[in-house]
Amino acid sequence: MARTKAGNKPAPPPAAETEASDPDRSGGVTAVTRALQLLESFGMQDQRLSLAELTRRSGIHKTTALRLLRTLAHSGYVVQREDGEWRLGPAAGWLGARYQAAFDVNNVVEPMLLELTQATGESAAFYVREGNIRTCIARVEGPQPIRHHARMGSALPLDKGSPGRVILAFSGEPGAIYEEIRQHGYHFSIGEREKGVATVSAPVFGLNWRLLGSVCISGPAERLPKNKLIRYAKTIMKAANELSYALAGSSTPQTPRVVSSWHPH
Repeated sequence: MARTKAGNKPAPPPAAETEASDPDRSGGVTAVTRALQLLESFGMQDQRLSLAELTRRSGIHKTTALRLLRTLAHSGYVVQREDGEWRLGPAAGWLGARYQAAFDVNNVVEPMLLELTQATGESAAFYVREGNIRTCIARVEGPQPIRHHARMGSALPLDKGSPGRVILAFSGEPGAIYEEIRQHGYHFSIGEREKGVATVSAPVFGLNWRLLGSVCISGPAERLPKNKLIRYAKTIMKAANELSYALAGSSTPQTPRVVSSWHPH
């Protein structure tokens, strides 16, 4: 250990030695936070990234980034290719698989749907994409005696009804209507798929801000005219945003530019 000229007490260790245990401003460990930032720099479409690109995206100094990447590589979270670029390793995939296995839609999504039903008085549902169709995987019935019923597990079209349109829009579907949905962060429809049924929907995102599906409320069109659907849109998007942040965590470079008009950024 280094000592002062007088030899009375040791000099403080260099920054590289203390980085692993120094707390950051949030109360966490700086080195762990930075290592996670490097992992989060990989987008859904990134098969590999150079060290320069990783440092640019994470804002971490090149020397520090390289040291952290080599540490992550020891545990299989990243792999360095022969050309020097980096890709995610099998350990990262294992974590993702464990997350998916532990994801319980009943414990995560249904409380949000219940809140929507209580706030709007209408039925609420959560849809996911399965190939070229959408499927309802969670639903809470509204308290009204006359209400819209969507069967769990039914295969429904993506291009008819607001839940499917929202899924298409935030999956990158081209077209003016989908660009408008992406700008607004929601979509409503009246009688588009089912005569006399009105819906309003918003997108829900999960790990790495990848689209999970859409959440909607639905009911008779006579009870949900256009002005009421637009008024409820804020409630739907607030619930979808809260669920997205609960599932995806804080914003990252992969967070969509527009999640909703009331997005906190």
